[in-house]
Amino acid sequence: MVMKKVLIIEDDIEIADLVKIHLRDLDCEVTKAFDGKTGLNLALANTFDLIILDIMLPEMDGFDVCKNIRKNEDMTPVLMLTSKSEEMDKVLGLEFGADDYMVKPFGIREFIARVKAIFRRVESLEKTKDDLKDMHIGKVIIEGSKRKVLVGKDRIDLTPKEFELLYLLASNPGKTFTRESLLNQIWGYQYSGYEHTVNSHINRLRGKIESDIANPEYILTTWGVGYRFNDQI
Repeated sequence: MVMKKVLIIEDDIEIADLVKIHLRDLDCEVTKAFDGKTGLNLALANTFDLIILDIMLPEMDGFDVCKNIRKNEDMTPVLMLTSKSEEMDKVLGLEFGADDYMVKPFGIREFIARVKAIFRRVESLEKTKDDLKDMHIGKVIIEGSKRKVLVGKDRIDLTPKEFELLYLLASNPGKTFTRESLLNQIWGYQYSGYEHTVNSHINRLRGKIESDIANPEYILTTWGVGYRFNDQI
């Protein structure tokens, strides 16, 4: 079994040490950082299989750390931790590209289950990435195995969730997906009730691939239902 490399960015030393102990039980090699800037620098300078990221951090908060990781086309899974339970924190975490979210204090069993689920999902994506087909639709080119998207000759930077959302829609032209269906398929059942996250991702996708976001050519709205990819291109 290949040892997983995990970066913990958490300013509470006791929590960081506790998380490290349980990750080592999962045969993980753990690196710790206690402020946002140090954590971001470590994330960008090294290769990790998972980043566990607190929101309330000195120097730079977890939202900015996550946002900067994704800006650098780093697709490492991010599990966000926070002592807050406000809905907006969860929404922001998801919209900045986090893969999962846990509120402190959390049970160790649930934490381990979430980490294992992330590792399984990544391994599943790795196994199937060569099966992802390439698509050329209008000016949009999707290279599935490379998880690469171009509009004309320009490469478009997408977060993992944005890519998965675009790929799912483009693979099923003309099919309308409800917001709830997209949320379940891309984010998972635990985010039931956060359908507005889908709207935010759709808006950002349109901003990246559409020439006129007010009159989209590729990602269309089925009013009162959800979204579909244009099958008339």
